[in-house]
Amino acid sequence: MKFLLTGSTGFLGSTILKALAEEEVYTLGRQKCSISVDLKHLPKELVLPKVDFVIHIAGKAHVVPKTLSEGNDFFETNVVGTKNLLANLENGRLPKTFVFISSVAVYGLATGNNISENADLLAKDPYGRSKIEAEAMIIEWAQKHAVKFLILRLPLIAGLNPPGNLGSMINGIKKGFYFNIGRGDAKKSIVLASDIAQLIKNLSDNIHSGIYNLTDGYHPSFFELSINISKQLGKSTPMNLPISIASLLAFAGDFLGKKSPLNSDKLRKITSDLTFDDSKARKALGWNPTPVLNGFKISDTNS
Repeated sequence: MKFLLTGSTGFLGSTILKALAEEEVYTLGRQKCSISVDLKHLPKELVLPKVDFVIHIAGKAHVVPKTLSEGNDFFETNVVGTKNLLANLENGRLPKTFVFISSVAVYGLATGNNISENADLLAKDPYGRSKIEAEAMIIEWAQKHAVKFLILRLPLIAGLNPPGNLGSMINGIKKGFYFNIGRGDAKKSIVLASDIAQLIKNLSDNIHSGIYNLTDGYHPSFFELSINISKQLGKSTPMNLPISIASLLAFAGDFLGKKSPLNSDKLRKITSDLTFDDSKARKALGWNPTPVLNGFKISDTNS
């Protein structure tokens, strides 16, 4: 099999690239790639290699936009970049399958349990809306050109040195300033980067086109995650911050604005379940993930 992989230098992309080490893989990105180009400025006349699978991961994430310009950058990267890639592939280099790494952010939900792929797409933030637009574009393009497609909606991703909220949690526990709110029993969907990579490595021509949530199927709580991370770091279990105190801090944060690390909206998210249903992927793709609490390694040395 031949693969074209965008976003290969990122957290998930590098994990997938490692899993495909024995395959013929072309990487596309701004730097340290076999095809060095910015997708936002990808010329349609650029000749890309003919491949079986395109794995499109490149995109903007893990940043809360502070300005209109920063918000627009999500669309420039995630939508315009995807549009340019699809347009380029039309020049006689159509793959058999196009895999797009999307996000559960498209649902726009802060709470809920076992949310399925049939749920409405309610995202209002730039990141979630850019993913919704990119998904729709890919589906229309794939159907027009008889290309199979997989849209993988991912929750929090665990693996070596993870970015985003999980990375912040690890750093907080390492430095001793992380607290669980209340009992820390809110459950969140999470998935191992290595399991996503293994799924992509094992893709065949017989896959069923569609949209799929991927999770570890267990959905650990903040408390369980904090214990797991603390043990790996050799730290004591994080203290609990009573809900009453957290509520007062959140109330104050509502008046302080964006500078506050906690407000009522953030508190509601931290203390509420948010889990997604991956049964569709289990049936159609043979998805059989490892529970994150069993397979999560935060670094090579755990130091």
